[in-house]
Amino acid sequence: MSEKELIYEELKQIEDTISHIFERTENIKHVDDFLLTSHGVDMLDVTCIRLEAIGETVKKIDKQSEGKLLKKYPTVPWKKVMGMRDIIAHHYFDVDVEIVFNIVKNDLMTLLQVISKMKDEL
Repeated sequence: MSEKELIYEELKQIEDTISHIFERTENIKHVDDFLLTSHGVDMLDVTCIRLEAIGETVKKIDKQSEGKLLKKYPTVPWKKVMGMRDIIAHHYFDVDVEIVFNIVKNDLMTLLQVISKMKDEL
């Protein structure tokens, strides 16, 4: 498989992961919905694991493209995407639930649109 094909597959994984987050959090309407029930806490955990996977895959794509691909799409704060991965992986108990909620409700759709555009342009 070529490098371009590998990156395409990784972008597809990110796309699928974002869709999974949207499906799992469709009933999360307020930040407290992540905290008030055991189901909400489970959804927070699932969401964090998926955000971590997205950040890890973005790091991998950046490395594979030698830092060139992500620069073409400056509307996404790529360093923050990768940084969120690091926070979840290394400082899980410091994760700010409000930030996770805002990412899900305000940022993931933009990321999904950019990932789709990246796939189309590969």
